[in-house]
Amino acid sequence: MYAARGRPPHLTEGQFRRLMSSGSFLWDHLADAPLILVPCQTQPKIPPPDALPPDVRARHLDEQRYVERIRGASIYPAVQNVILACRAFGLGTTITTNHIRCEDEVKAVLGVPDDVQTFALMPIGYPLDSFGPVVRRPVSEVVYADRWARRWPG
Repeated sequence: MYAARGRPPHLTEGQFRRLMSSGSFLWDHLADAPLILVPCQTQPKIPPPDALPPDVRARHLDEQRYVERIRGASIYPAVQNVILACRAFGLGTTITTNHIRCEDEVKAVLGVPDDVQTFALMPIGYPLDSFGPVVRRPVSEVVYADRWARRWPG
């Protein structure tokens, strides 16, 4: 899927090749990690429409869409904290979500209940190589001011 999308404009050809090969390496060596953390969350429980007052019942579909859109608001900050804690202890980790394509099988292997969804796989262990410097694009390339497509002045 990633290769078929093509190289994003902000990556050089070499960076894109490295991105693609690192993803393949991750999947080929996932079982080598001494620990794989699987952050999970129960599915939200929305009352059925007939249990709600008429004015709320009319917005039931909107509420379902809202709940689905915000589900990651709790779990992904927790995942980021795990990443930062690992780094502080000299451990390596990354977040991958590709397992969601076969989540039923993953849940079956782990005995995860039906009303719980997995949100990531995080292999955790000591890195083979030393950590390199973290490289980020300048804020001015990734942030807009006041409205979409108006570049940040910084």
